[in-house]
Amino acid sequence: MTGTTVRRWALSVVASAALAATAACTATTTAAGPSPQPTPAGGGTASRDAARAAALPALRAVERATVSAGSARVESATRLGTMMSMNAKGVLAWKGGLTGALTIEYTGGTMADTMRSLGSTTMPARYLDDAYYARMSDTFAAKAGGRHWIRYGYDDLGGAGGTGAYLGLQDQMRDTTPDQPVKLLLTASDAHRAGTDTVGGRSVTRYSGTVDAARLATAGSGLSGGQIAELRKLLTQAGVTTETVDIWVDADGLLVKKAERSRTAGGTTTQTAYYTDYGVRVSVERPPAADTRDFEDLIGKQGLTDDDS
Repeated sequence: MTGTTVRRWALSVVASAALAATAACTATTTAAGPSPQPTPAGGGTASRDAARAAALPALRAVERATVSAGSARVESATRLGTMMSMNAKGVLAWKGGLTGALTIEYTGGTMADTMRSLGSTTMPARYLDDAYYARMSDTFAAKAGGRHWIRYGYDDLGGAGGTGAYLGLQDQMRDTTPDQPVKLLLTASDAHRAGTDTVGGRSVTRYSGTVDAARLATAGSGLSGGQIAELRKLLTQAGVTTETVDIWVDADGLLVKKAERSRTAGGTTTQTAYYTDYGVRVSVERPPAADTRDFEDLIGKQGLTDDDS
């Protein structure tokens, strides 16, 4: 394999790893997610608007409670067409910026094949206030000066080459906390209470709705102009046209499960996640500098060794 080929191969790997880990923060079972729930019987705009108005106070309370909790354990599953299926498990904190640690396992798709060729389909990931770190395998480290960890600086990712693969990763990685699906649901014109259910042996209330990226329903959402603008930006950067959101809320008003199905020009993405142990202590150490390569250095400066075998 020539040096140029190795670099192109590595670029594909690290870019996909960054995108996948972004999704993992909020996602988790490779189920396709729930079917969209119909609005209450009676149909029509008036019925839909009444159902949304009835649900909004509870949804605003869930958003406040989730933000206030500050941290949680998460288990998630994500499926992105034929590109990848992945599971993730770990802890996340979101007060004063995103921090956390996840173990990501690629279970299917072309991304799993690529990771398998690198020697491992499991990848530890760490989130700090300025960067995201991914630990690659020994096989990859042998081509990267013996270093296992790749550092993705958020500011660097925000403008790396201006290509679509990286566009918006800075914002997406800082906006992957469990209050995000609640914010999305607050902007769904058909948001409504969809009955009760049981999650983890507890009785919960389910809310459902479909977000139209071109026409966010902002009235009554309780979100600020800045929050609305941020949602629009994230949806646009992700190429989302419509997104179905379901959340399950416990008696404490905390989100314990979420399922999202989004449509983009590139296909359908499904994510399911479970949140437990809100308020858990999260302590994340920066990987050793001696075992870390910077993404910009690795790719921009072509920091991989040749392998002509």
